[in-house]
Formats: sequence, C-alpha cells, structure tokens
Amino acid sequence: MLQAVHEEEVDEFLGRRRYQRMDERRGYRNGHLPKRTIGVGMGAVEVRLPRVSDVPQEVSPDGFHSQTVSRYQRRSRTQARLLVRLYLEGLASGDFETVFRSLVGQTAALSPNSILRLKEEWQQEYATWKKRPLRGRYVYLFADGLYLKAGGERDKTAVLVVLGVDEHGHKELLAMDQGYRESTVAWAEVLRSLKERGIKEAPLLAIGDGALGLWAALDEVFPTTRHQRCWNHRALNVLDKLPKRLQPDVRKQLHVLAEAPDRQECERRRDALCARLRTQGQEPAAACLERDWEDFVTFYDFPQEHWIHVRTSNPIESIFSGVRLRTNASKRLQVRENALYMVFKLVLRLSLNWRGINAPNQLQLLLTGHHFHDGQLDLELSGGHAAA
Repeated sequence: MLQAVHEEEVDEFLGRRRYQRMDERRGYRNGHLPKRTIGVGMGAVEVRLPRVSDVPQEVSPDGFHSQTVSRYQRRSRTQARLLVRLYLEGLASGDFETVFRSLVGQTAALSPNSILRLKEEWQQEYATWKKRPLRGRYVYLFADGLYLKAGGERDKTAVLVVLGVDEHGHKELLAMDQGYRESTVAWAEVLRSLKERGIKEAPLLAIGDGALGLWAALDEVFPTTRHQRCWNHRALNVLDKLPKRLQPDVRKQLHVLAEAPDRQECERRRDALCARLRTQGQEPAAACLERDWEDFVTFYDFPQEHWIHVRTSNPIESIFSGVRLRTNASKRLQVRENALYMVFKLVLRLSLNWRGINAPNQLQLLLTGHHFHDGQLDLELSGGHAAA
C-alpha cells in the first residue's frame, strides 16, 4: 500500500500515468531510489521511492519530493510516538536496540541517540503549553517542588509545580517551571505567570508543605489566598525530633489529631499530645507541633467533603511518586532542560487518571461567598442562604 501511494504521488505530480502521453512536460520518471526500510507500527517494510528527473523550474524549483516519506526518514510518525511513549513508561533508551531490532528490521534507526532526538518535540510542546491562556476560576491550588538529579551542578534541579482545582472540581496542571531551591523569588515568578495568563481572582486556598518561599510568594502575589499546610509533612517534622522508640505511638496520635471532627477537638488532642511529649522530655517535638498552628487548621473553614483533599498535599505528591519512579530509572539526567521536559510529559500522561474533587457543588457555595464552620455551611455567616 505504501509503495502504491508513492506511485500515485508521481502520477499526480506529472499529471499523467505511466506510458500516458501529454503535451505538457512536467518531468520524466527515472526509475527508483535504492530500497529503504521504513518502520511502520510494530514492524518494518521495504519501499522503493520513485525518482523524477528533468522537472522544469516553473513546475517545482526543488524537483519532486514525496509527501508521504520525507528524505532520510526511517520511521513513521506513529512509530516515533510509540517509542517516545515507551520511553516515558520506563524503557531506557539503551534498551530499544535489543528489544525492537527483531520487530522493526536490521536497518531501522534505533540507536540511543535517535531515540533521544525524538524528545526534541517535547520542548516545543512545553513552550506552547506554558504560554496557554487560563480561563475560569480556580478554588484550590496545590503547590510543591520536585527535586531531580539533573545537570552538571552539584545542587539538584527544583521543578516547581502548581495544580489547580477549578469551579467544577476538575484538577488541572497550571504551571511547571524550574526554580532555585523553592525560593520566594522563584515561586513569585511562577504565581505571577498564572495572573498574567488569566487567573485574575485569587484562589481561596493554597495547599503546600513547609517551604517558606511558597507562603511568602503567595502573600505577595495572591494576598487574600488562605494557607493550608500539609499534615503529612508536619508529622514527619515532629517524628524527626523524636527517638525511634517513641515514633510509632506518636505517629498514630498525629493521625488521630489530624482527623478530629472539629477545630475544638483537634486543639484538645493537640494540647494533650504536647503535654505528654513534654513530660517525656521531648520539648522540641511539642514546639514543632504547635508552630504555625493556624495554617494547619484552615481546612475546618471549608466543606467537610473536601477535607480529604486539602488536609495534605497528597494530590500533588501522588504525581511526584509516578515521576520519581521513571526518573530514578534514568539515573542522572544529563541536561537540566531535558529533565524538565520529561517531567512535563510524564505529568500530562498521569493527568489522564486524575479524579475530580468530592462534592464539586460545594465549590459554587464557596465562590458565592458562603461560609463554612467545622465543615458545615454556616447559615448565619452566609446571610441566611440555604444550600440547595
């Protein structure tokens, strides 16, 4: 079929079929080029591209060129996309030769360099995606930094990632860029780019870990956005200040504390745990738990159905776990920018499995000014409005 398409291309270019005579001369058939193996799908075929000579300048200054198979092309675009997808899924570039040689033929281009060249298109995709306009309203923002071993520098590359939840409860990757150690300047640049691309109204709540640069940047760019610190990160910070013999029991107590049904009960459990830690001589752990307390209980002012989403930064951490699984297999990525493009493609692939937030109808109540207290709609503060 591919060979027949090439012959049809020549017929169309010359305006006549083989052995057919015409008054207008657009060139002459001149045999075929040597056989070439083209990778198609999960196999390979041999084709002989037709040659056309004596093409007048007014007809085509560059002569005849096939539109189906370009010069030097050795694989179809579909096969190229397949190889890139397999690379993203975890197959190392050096393994393509042994895995696919028997399928695509002995002459097909399968060297590691040829596979890596396929990633060049990711750069253009990323540049286009990074400049795309953002429409709609975003209620929640999840922000975190992913550190990769990439480039020749001793410091790891920080990829700053922002995930948004829109007014319909859908999760969307909003921003991804390189930053130096999650600094305030780096985060502020990322957040300002969101404003420039269409997010004019500040999100209601931002969720992140203990990186101070993020919170300082939020106060600068979106000063009305409230803060919710990740409970998982705070638990790790507290446990890090305890001897190993105390960690299992305190870990359970922290879990119970974070799942308290209301703010008052959460603070009662906090006070009991801190008192217990101090009697055991663990003042640093108790002080760590009490530090920045208000940023850990903000979620009580939002719908109870959303607590499972906003108490921690798990929605964005789950993305990072899939990314780390692939980048760890690659050992150290040599080029910092290539690492960024790979993470971008990986996250887009993982986004196909993201599920929406629970009870998305509650988002509309938040956006219309309704207030929640301990997860329930507060009719008095909301001006007497009743939830439908």
